[in-house]
Amino acid sequence: MTSSDRPARVLERALYRGPHLYSATPMARIQLDLGRLENWPTDRLGDFTSLLLTLLPGLRNHGCCYGEPGGFVRRLEAGTWFGHVVEHVALELQTLAGAPVSRGKTRSVRGRPGVYDILYAYGVEEAALLAGRLALQLCDGLLPIGLSGVEGLDRICSDDTAPGVEKIRSAEAAVEALTGLMRRHALGPSTKALVDAARRRGVPLERMNGQSLIRLGWGARQRMLRASVTDRTGLIAVELAGDKAQAKALLAAIGCPVAEGEIVSSAEAAKAAARRLGGLVAVKPLDANHGRGVSTALSEPEEVVRAFYGAVAHSRRVIVERHLEGRDHRILVVGGRVVAVSERQPPFVVGDGLSTVAELVEALNSDPRRGDGHEKFMTRVRLDDQAVLASLLRQGLSMRDRPAAGQKVRLHPAANLSRGGSAIDRTDEIHPENAAIARRAALALGLDVAGVDMLAPDIRRSVRETGGGVVEVNAAPGLRMHLAPSEGAPRDVAGPIIDMMFPPGARARVPIAAVTGTNGKSTVGRMVAHVLTVQGLTPGLTNTSGVYIGGERVWKGDASGPRSARMVLRDPTVEAAVMECARGGILREGLAFDRCDVGCVLNVQPDHLGLKGVETLEDLARIKSVVVESVARRGLSVLNADDPLTIRMARHAGGRLCWFSMRGGAETPGFVLKHIAEGGAAVLYDAATDDIELHDRGGTDLVCRAAEIPATLEGRAAFNVANALAAVAVCHGLGVKADRIGSSLRSFASSFEQNPGRLNVHDGHGFRVILDYAHNPEGLRALGRLVQAMRPATGRIIGMVSIPGDRREEEIRAMGEIAAEYFDSIVFRETPDNRGRPVGEVNRLLREGALGAGCDPSRLDACVREEDAVDACLQAGRPGDLVVLTPTRVEEVWAQIQAFRPSEAADRPSEVLLEPAHG
Repeated sequence: MTSSDRPARVLERALYRGPHLYSATPMARIQLDLGRLENWPTDRLGDFTSLLLTLLPGLRNHGCCYGEPGGFVRRLEAGTWFGHVVEHVALELQTLAGAPVSRGKTRSVRGRPGVYDILYAYGVEEAALLAGRLALQLCDGLLPIGLSGVEGLDRICSDDTAPGVEKIRSAEAAVEALTGLMRRHALGPSTKALVDAARRRGVPLERMNGQSLIRLGWGARQRMLRASVTDRTGLIAVELAGDKAQAKALLAAIGCPVAEGEIVSSAEAAKAAARRLGGLVAVKPLDANHGRGVSTALSEPEEVVRAFYGAVAHSRRVIVERHLEGRDHRILVVGGRVVAVSERQPPFVVGDGLSTVAELVEALNSDPRRGDGHEKFMTRVRLDDQAVLASLLRQGLSMRDRPAAGQKVRLHPAANLSRGGSAIDRTDEIHPENAAIARRAALALGLDVAGVDMLAPDIRRSVRETGGGVVEVNAAPGLRMHLAPSEGAPRDVAGPIIDMMFPPGARARVPIAAVTGTNGKSTVGRMVAHVLTVQGLTPGLTNTSGVYIGGERVWKGDASGPRSARMVLRDPTVEAAVMECARGGILREGLAFDRCDVGCVLNVQPDHLGLKGVETLEDLARIKSVVVESVARRGLSVLNADDPLTIRMARHAGGRLCWFSMRGGAETPGFVLKHIAEGGAAVLYDAATDDIELHDRGGTDLVCRAAEIPATLEGRAAFNVANALAAVAVCHGLGVKADRIGSSLRSFASSFEQNPGRLNVHDGHGFRVILDYAHNPEGLRALGRLVQAMRPATGRIIGMVSIPGDRREEEIRAMGEIAAEYFDSIVFRETPDNRGRPVGEVNRLLREGALGAGCDPSRLDACVREEDAVDACLQAGRPGDLVVLTPTRVEEVWAQIQAFRPSEAADRPSEVLLEPAHG
């Protein structure tokens, strides 16, 4: 079937949370093969445009590339492609659902006609992909017969996300489904305000449990927040605030005016307490909140009994206290400072002589600021609330009655917003003595964030003169009444809470060094982590072997992607993070962080080509460039001055630029010399003196000599010299002094313990074994040059060689060619899973490469299993030989080397020495 006959088909989807190949901001991506639609731009689709604009009139306001309302309509009328339309519809649906977003782009995939990447921003992560699926369904439903029928929609999101999603074909239903999903995952107003305040201050954050538990900051600098309760809100303080009687006793002991009261456990005891107190009383649960079970201004014994039973439903113990006259005020105290004051009013309606109470309440609830529970800034009044019905009964009314015009009907005895109350801002009116009382009350209980409830006839006058006082002190106070009062100025009460958690000068982030490149990532990362450890820091490290915290591996496996990076950033002991950022993770999810302090690209060599749309070295370079493009404004981008493709990244790199080069001294490239002369940073290796020098801001420091770093094998391992240069530059970007970097690297060896799988040497069998994860042509070539420099005087070089089966045939053959050049005897092997190739094919291609390079077939052997190939090489080893193993399963192969016991024949030197392949 040709593309002109195929229906449109979804190929891939992705959700990016951090910087990625297409943008620095979070986006969703849907890859769509237009099939036959490639030949049908919108100007050829009949009434498609008019139907679309009727369905979603808001699209008329989209500016598109023109940057002004109507721009997208111009594109539709001139003719644009289906994928571009889907992008705009996904944005519009989210906007209509209450998460306004406007950023998007649709790009054709190079080399794949008719295939497009549709990208659009999202407001709520959990609804991002659903927006794309619904957009595709709606647009598909408007296509002429014969062109509709997009396949693979379930690849975007399943019916589990929004039940019945596959049946949605109207804009109203699509918006309803999105709104419902967003509402289920939305933060409450208080938590959202805190999250927004943190973001404005550049504090990274993560929602931890799908509800209101938020992690602010990274590593050892992180803090936790659940609504207005912080990780420094003490358990004792919360318990005291919950025990109203004990809290009042503490406040009375320091002279705060409070209402006298008694704790009771029976209705008779409640009546007796009310008689002793005299006058009006209030009855409330001892340890409930949100105004549950609270009754005020009670005078008759029957009222006290009813109130007791209403309160005991929420708490086993009930408090009866003298009723304080005055208006209900909530005073918010943060860090011992009053930041906002609201006067709270119980919910009420005013009769019009025509409407019933129920109808008046429904009209009150229709206010768009009101919602269920805490989802909006105000709460709807529940018609079935027993407290509401009791309040009406006291006024001689029911829901069916029609109050006279102008008659005020009180709906609930409590003024809490959670009971439908409203708020008037009084922040600028509170008397200093009242503010001082509230402040002392919060401090007395030990609350860092407190809501002090004060009854005061006039908040502008001291309650010590007018009467009134503190009713209770609340932990976890809601912020809604201050953020959006019914009357008066809104107050930024979230900002002071975040400022209390992260005072001026306090950092919420730990330093991040992100390292990428084709070869050397793991070694550079380990070098940097080693230097940081020597400086007394606890580094978090990710690489293809696992996640390491302070040198301890806490997770085993390939940890070079964003999920592992997030694991490090969540760890409360991490003081600096060193992230290996591989191609796959960047393509799949983007980076795990919004920006890094140091970004480093080591090199770009042929590897992973032909996978995930990466066809050329330039494609690969674009992906790896994401790392340096994400460097913070004051950070450092570290680039290889000896690699043409990394040199090109300089124009888009963030922060300051630091070059590293193996061509130092008289060989230093001109552009690097110019950079240094202008005060720029560079780390250079002078082969003539063996010096590693750091240049920056006009100064030069000798870091150390390359031969002094054990991992360089006295300078012979040129690739580890280059890795050391990059590590020096990264550590410089993290603020480590040059002399300390040098002294730390002098204790970094290529042992299995310090750098597993990277140039590990074993000398226990009468011959030397080198274990190195050389898994691509350039890596094997660098290793081959080293082992030739280490060639035994009377022995052979025996090599085990393989390559992952998902690489292109030319790369696999190249591995065979290189092996033939550098090794005397070769054992090819398959990788553990061959990544899609049939058994034997990788070995066949490797052999073809070796034979094509003129290798004698007698020098070649092959095994399917890795352990068999390792054993064959070790069994072939004789005194004086050098056995080179390039493993897939590093730890298993190292264990096999250690467990190997040479046979008697292995104690004798080899009688036949094969001629070196190179000459």
